[in-house]
Amino acid sequence: MELGGSMRDFLHKCGGYAVIDGGFATELERLGVDLNDPLWSAKCLFTSPHLVRRVHLDYLDAGANIILTSSYQATIQGFEAKGFSKEEGEALLRKSVELAREARDIYYARCTKDSFDFIRDERYRNRPILIAASVGSYGAYLADGSEYTGDYGDAITVQTLKDFHRERVKILVDAGADLIAFETIPNKLDAQAYAELMEEEGIEIPAWFSFSCKDENNVASGESILECASIADSCRQVVAVGVNCTAPRFIHGLISSIKKATSKPILVYPNSGETYIAETNQWVKSSGEAEEDFVPYIGKWRYAGASIFGGCCRTTPKTIRGIAEAIYEKSHGKSI
Repeated sequence: MELGGSMRDFLHKCGGYAVIDGGFATELERLGVDLNDPLWSAKCLFTSPHLVRRVHLDYLDAGANIILTSSYQATIQGFEAKGFSKEEGEALLRKSVELAREARDIYYARCTKDSFDFIRDERYRNRPILIAASVGSYGAYLADGSEYTGDYGDAITVQTLKDFHRERVKILVDAGADLIAFETIPNKLDAQAYAELMEEEGIEIPAWFSFSCKDENNVASGESILECASIADSCRQVVAVGVNCTAPRFIHGLISSIKKATSKPILVYPNSGETYIAETNQWVKSSGEAEEDFVPYIGKWRYAGASIFGGCCRTTPKTIRGIAEAIYEKSHGKSI
């Protein structure tokens, strides 16, 4: 995927709208993996890569156009802390992209007439699929809950963050990802670091910036989504801007805010509606839409201006299938 209208071209090939996959760790845990680890789902890159590939395939079967690599919490520093060498850590980062590419190849190879019992349109079955290399924030590496607050302390600067992410991003690009997904960005500092890093390194594959938000107007740190989206808008390599790891009830307002800052395509992939308590590593029910309720809001979010939809924490292939059906039915006027 090349820069220069790349996301709009991709969306056009998809019929105007695209579907991102859903919760990765949620599915790995459902398959019996214990993810109580600083590396989180990235742990499976060396313990059970076959399950990583399986989850990718489950989301492709559900209708995803974009699958995210299992590298959200994968860093060279994190792998080294587990006893891996720098070279082994680099190889594991590359593996995250390779597993997603393998899943896409397997999926295309087995796309037969009966692959999609819920959609019968040939164009949909042969849809384009992108591999997005997931890059989590500095707070995700710390695994101390700061990814949910954006508070890294006064000692962390834009330069600190650029130096932290530099090698990781270059490895993911060289491994053959179609784009870089800078996800769950909790503050302006991370966004500024990513934008400067992309420019300094001359990264020539596209990226998206997706922010984690605490309400309809502010990212997790309390800073304005308008200001954060403006940073993304000014970055040449950024081809889409949006929000993830955010409660469904805030999405509509956030789309409206982001539209004021950019004309780039807007993506939304919220959580199920539950709240994560970092101190206890548990999800608790919160007021607002739960997973089974947010799919009906896709039409509303689409009308508000979003064009790329998916799910984040606690969402499943069932969620993504519902999103794909909703978008397909609306785009093509089909009843399914």
